Amino acid sequence: MQIDEITTPDGSLIADYARRVGYYTDCFETPVAAPVSLPDFITAFYTQPLFRAERVVLRLLARAPSSDAEVAALASGRGETFAVWRVEARRDDQILLAERSGRTMSWLQATPDALRFGSVVVPVPGRGGAPTLGPVFQSLMGAHKVYSRALLSGAVRRGAR
Repeated sequence: MQIDEITTPDGSLIADYARRVGYYTDCFETPVAAPVSLPDFITAFYTQPLFRAERVVLRLLARAPSSDAEVAALASGRGETFAVWRVEARRDDQILLAERSGRTMSWLQATPDALRFGSVVVPVPGRGGAPTLGPVFQSLMGAHKVYSRALLSGAVRRGAR
């Protein structure tokens, strides 16, 4: 399956963050043969086996349980929260979820010819006040990119076709 890391699209819900000093953003994209709705993409993404494992970790370590019913509510626009996230912004083709600490955000977009998944990491003031992502985020960047590709691939395999 082809998954490319692309420049953050202009007009996307994460485009403004990509222009901010010190912020980290990424965007992974996979082509689709037929259009996929955002609700179908959200459902496939958050109910795939790999993300179900993350949901278990979040339930145990962050005390943030979640259910498929909450995914369905999020996908349909009836729900505003899911596990450790809340809806920061939403459009017909994309959704931005902010994690409760405010340090990270997750973004999904369903265009007529592609599915996209991206992340935002918000910096904190470092020495001298300059924004920094910090050593933990920096050390996990490679693993994050591999995981992001795997999540997008898993969503497509789950049914976001």
